Amino acid sequence: MEFSVVVPTLNGRQQLAACLDALGEQLPAAETVVVNGPSTDGTSGMIHERSDVDVLVEIADRNLNVARNAGLDAASGDVVALLDQNHRIEATWPATIEEAIESGADAVTGPAHRPVRGGITTEAEESRTIAGRQVTYFDGGNVALTRETVEALDGFDEYLETGGARDVAHRLAGQERTVDWQPAMSVRDGVETDGGDEDDPRIVTVGRPFVNDGPHHRWAWKYRSLAYRLAKNYGPRPTVLRRLAGHTTVDGVASIRGMLRGEVTPTGGLGRGRAVTTNTLRGLKDGLRARLGDRTPKRNPHGISSRDDRAVERYEWPRRTSPRRPK
Repeated sequence: MEFSVVVPTLNGRQQLAACLDALGEQLPAAETVVVNGPSTDGTSGMIHERSDVDVLVEIADRNLNVARNAGLDAASGDVVALLDQNHRIEATWPATIEEAIESGADAVTGPAHRPVRGGITTEAEESRTIAGRQVTYFDGGNVALTRETVEALDGFDEYLETGGARDVAHRLAGQERTVDWQPAMSVRDGVETDGGDEDDPRIVTVGRPFVNDGPHHRWAWKYRSLAYRLAKNYGPRPTVLRRLAGHTTVDGVASIRGMLRGEVTPTGGLGRGRAVTTNTLRGLKDGLRARLGDRTPKRNPHGISSRDDRAVERYEWPRRTSPRRPK
């Protein structure tokens, strides 16, 4: 079994270095592919000075799913893992992946242990039944997929700024592919967060790379992404509308409570409400258009095969044997 590990990065030089150190210690034989977004913190120079990275892909897009696809396209292994720049793999990580894949899993994932104020939070397995499908969700920064599965999905959907891994989970379920949750496939996150996850539609992310800031931007994309994923994968059925209404109601009540407590201004609350409504409708429209645009089981009109201009530059070199040169 040949491993490739893809690490998307954006302005996370120190975190990336720690991630690569742990990867080199626990899985030194793996092909390591780093995909560098438009970083401005010297990440490229740091990678060029290391001897444990096999491929460096430079991209111009500030989009995590573009970075993931660029890495999947560059990787050569028959098993490809995606690793967040903030994650350090633990000793049981490589063997757990190998055992799960050899047992027939199409994808394998596990928990991330994240430092939060006052302690550590650990993810639990999350799955639910939607329109008769059993969907198992996963952390897009801690998952391994077989090469055949990557090709069957055509990678991630680059329309999405957030929620790309959630979309893949729906498409895996639609193809009746297995996602094996293994507690021993664990990673540790080196950055303290509030528990947010850019791939969780219930949470507005704080402090994660590739997620853009701006007035109401995260709320807007949270709902556009959720509506798009549901419409694209399930079509215009009551299940989709019920789930959207449920999320909107919960967040609407929270916003009203925030205004009553003085945590959210009335202007901010109204702006957030407009962003949610507008982007939910846009996500529904774009999701239905995407469903019509790709009626195959891939359900991915914005996947790896949709473009070949992601890379601005690509560096590839035999590890520790020759000077590095652009390809």
